[in-house]
Amino acid sequence: MSGQTQFRYTQTPSKVLHLRNLPWECIDEELVELCKPFGKIVNTKCNVGANRNQAFVEFVDLNQAISMVSYYASSSDPAQVRGKTVYIQYSNRQEIVNNKSSGDIAGNVLLVTIEGVEAGDVSIDVIHLVFSAFGYVQKIATFEKAAGFQALIQFTDAVTASSARDALDGRSIPKYLLPEHVDSCNLRISYSAHTDLNIKFQSHRSRDYTNPYLPVNPSAIEGTMQPVVGPDGKRKEPESNVLLASIENLQYAVTVDVLHTVFSAFGTVQKIAIFDKNGGMQALVQYPDVTTAAAAKEALEGHCIYDGGYCA
Repeated sequence: MSGQTQFRYTQTPSKVLHLRNLPWECIDEELVELCKPFGKIVNTKCNVGANRNQAFVEFVDLNQAISMVSYYASSSDPAQVRGKTVYIQYSNRQEIVNNKSSGDIAGNVLLVTIEGVEAGDVSIDVIHLVFSAFGYVQKIATFEKAAGFQALIQFTDAVTASSARDALDGRSIPKYLLPEHVDSCNLRISYSAHTDLNIKFQSHRSRDYTNPYLPVNPSAIEGTMQPVVGPDGKRKEPESNVLLASIENLQYAVTVDVLHTVFSAFGTVQKIAIFDKNGGMQALVQYPDVTTAAAAKEALEGHCIYDGGYCA
């Protein structure tokens, strides 16, 4: 019969059934709907396997599982979910243990794997824009693992995180937010065991939107500044909303307040960080956008803070 290829007859019966060839976005409710004519379902585990197209279903007793296997083994109509033929066999396990893994327990922090991109293809600002559509994003940390480019995204509560996960899991970041060489990128989203991310610096890899006074990591920002070559073959600096100011000829004190006064003439200054480097003084000045930063750079570069050529 046509349904016979769905089963392995040599397996020892179990009240846990192993289902294969499911739609990768299959949900637990669809498994229950398929199986409930044969008995009571006490546990399910969805989206397992490398392609997330397998699942386990546990009946309350063995006879109910046998009934389902027997029915589809003798039926001319195969088991189906969303029009796909589902292959059913007895599982090697006798029960589903820990149905809710850390990735399934709803929390306020999401673990997002961005497939199909390199680390530099999706900026932290793009990630923030996409996920902010669902509520206030408190913190973001990005990193590279064997699984690919990943991000931890912290919301204020689990309800907001859950709405973002439900809407975005399996979707792609809009193409207009991606570099031209990236056709699409799939988001794989689970819940993280974290509840409060420890962000030490604002950088291109991590952000804490709850703490405007957190220091900016100069090495991290400088690390994003890749050489850009103009039409004349000369190296150009990439534009950014963060300016790196080197202050020379320090005859007078230059404080955060002094720099704030100078740079605020061109727009809202969000953050300032001062640090010593190579015996001199440097500062990172962050504006809300590239345009404001570019205007400030154009007006101030090469000029002095004080009359007489001091603090240039």
